[in-house]
Amino acid sequence: MASENQGTKLSPSEEAARYLQNAKEILREKAGKKDGLYADVKYVKMAAGTAYSAALLILDEYLKQKEGIKFAKPKSIEDYTNRIRKHDKRLLRLLVNVYDELHLAGYYHGTKSVDTIQTGLNNVTQMLTYI
Repeated sequence: MASENQGTKLSPSEEAARYLQNAKEILREKAGKKDGLYADVKYVKMAAGTAYSAALLILDEYLKQKEGIKFAKPKSIEDYTNRIRKHDKRLLRLLVNVYDELHLAGYYHGTKSVDTIQTGLNNVTQMLTYI
């Protein structure tokens, strides 16, 4: 995957989509699914972290577009939520959900729930439409 992108600068939306695709591949190829649960938490955590990184790339680009030269990368989830709240309530809801589903449940706690992770991935996909 890395070799196809060497030397080519991807747009922020392409880069975020690539992260999201990588997360889905990790889940499909390595996490293993049975009875609505993932078998290997290590790969769920890896995929959730990758997908959450895609969400942060999206938010950074969105804020750059909205704030222009005043943009500075947010330093915390509170900073992201406070700044996104000023621009778009729907995107704010997506952010809060993705934070819960992917960062907390997926990456931090290592949920085995396929539904939780898939909902998080779908929410990141919706976030992509903002950039």
